Amino acid sequence: LCPTFFFSIASNHFLLTHPSEQKMSGIPLSRSEIFGQLRKELHDDEEFHQSDAHIFIIMGASGDLAKKKIYPTLWWLFRDGLLPEQTHFVGFARSDLTVESIRAACLPYMKVADAENERLAAFFRQNSYLSGKYADEGSFTRLNAHLLSLPGAAEANRLFYLALPPSVYQDVTSNIRKTQHVCHSIGGWTRVIVEKPFGRDLETSEQLSAHLSSLFTEDQIYRIDHYLGKEMVQNLMVLRFGNRIFGPIWNRDSVACVVLTFKEPFGTQGRGGYFNDFGIIRDVMQNHLLQMLSLVAMEKPTSTSSDDVRDEKVKVLKCIAPVSMADVILGQYVGNPTGEGDAKLGYLDDPTVPKGSHTPTFATAVLYVHNERWDGVPFILRCGKALNERKAEVRLQFTDVPGDIFEGQCQRNELVVRVQPNEAVYAKMMSKKPGMFFNPEETELDLTYGSRYRDVKLPDAYERLILDVFCGSQMHFVRSDELREAWRIFTPLLHQIEREKIPPIPYTYGSRGPPEADELMKRVGFRYEGTYKWVNPHRL
Repeated sequence: LCPTFFFSIASNHFLLTHPSEQKMSGIPLSRSEIFGQLRKELHDDEEFHQSDAHIFIIMGASGDLAKKKIYPTLWWLFRDGLLPEQTHFVGFARSDLTVESIRAACLPYMKVADAENERLAAFFRQNSYLSGKYADEGSFTRLNAHLLSLPGAAEANRLFYLALPPSVYQDVTSNIRKTQHVCHSIGGWTRVIVEKPFGRDLETSEQLSAHLSSLFTEDQIYRIDHYLGKEMVQNLMVLRFGNRIFGPIWNRDSVACVVLTFKEPFGTQGRGGYFNDFGIIRDVMQNHLLQMLSLVAMEKPTSTSSDDVRDEKVKVLKCIAPVSMADVILGQYVGNPTGEGDAKLGYLDDPTVPKGSHTPTFATAVLYVHNERWDGVPFILRCGKALNERKAEVRLQFTDVPGDIFEGQCQRNELVVRVQPNEAVYAKMMSKKPGMFFNPEETELDLTYGSRYRDVKLPDAYERLILDVFCGSQMHFVRSDELREAWRIFTPLLHQIEREKIPPIPYTYGSRGPPEADELMKRVGFRYEGTYKWVNPHRL
């Protein structure tokens, strides 16, 4: 039930609202009837409740990811009654912490209303914490003993979230397997959630995959890319395969190019040391943007089951040749003398960044999918930090209308899926300008979520994905062969950049990035008219 049901949540805009104060069996109810249906489906599902108890273990409970994302997400799911009632939360890290200190650190990110304080207290009563060393088997033996001491633990299902740096993945997963095997013999299942980066290149990724597969089966491993949990990324499948109007034009005959964009208006801000080890291609392009590309380009799967969807994504990636340096522009931001605050500082001004670093903070790359549907259509991936706006979107630009009778007054149609912020789907089209004259004008057909769904709350990406792990749905997680193909596409480029120490092009903090990137896009066929800009109707 779970995989299909959660797909219907994304496809039909089954969105969660804030819970009211009304209660049933101690669980706050939502004002939304759909929320009630979701809760009923989950709590009646036999697979979801094959065991009464679930234990969610946060490895790296002292870190920023746990504090800002994992604990708040677990709280929201618990608050809304979406988790099994007998779910225990166990933090594990090297730091000497208490549940109270974890609560204090997480509270600013948990968005707790005054009426929810009692429910929050109930959440933390089901929390515990243990300190230990990641490479020490004895620490994991103590952790296992603690898990077995929890109510219902003898048959409990266990979920391990690795909110950790990749350098300790091998030690942690090996110790989990050595000391947690009792779970397998008793009957509960074990699932491991692995955060990116999944290696630095094809070789290191394959080493990690081989290590994990020696300890766990593929259906136990959940490689999380949080972009796959975003509302509009999940909506891509429904737009494509749930609407007759898009099918006939979603191909090389009608699409001139596809642009996938990720822009941030801030720099590394003290995280330069971490970022410098990876760069923008590893951080964003090889995962987030390539995942969106595969959803845009794939063929219709035979069903919405996890493997059917991921099979089609892998087929697309296999059709993409390794990206060439001739189709890439790299950039690195410099300070803006007229800016304010951090905008005055360039990437190399960050004291955590090595002097003279060539790590790119901006990249535009052109990929081609060599199959019957997309042959010759450029897929333009662009991403960067310290740019002029915050935006993530998918943009399909269609070919010119043949037989122009309006003397060049018409611009190309575009379909835009705006992932963040201000989620929206809109189509740029030509219409007659109102009035006495017979002049075409560019306008839009607009589905802006903030206007159409005013009284609903879009779940956070981590909410969707962690709930998927509880339910055993891997549709929105990265499979090992999918990961292998993604690294195959980018590894030769990454090695060339590092081997030849290719210097990135400087661009000013707060700009659109290097002008050379716009020139590359124009050269491969993207046409930027600059006559129209989408306006969020929710703010009018």
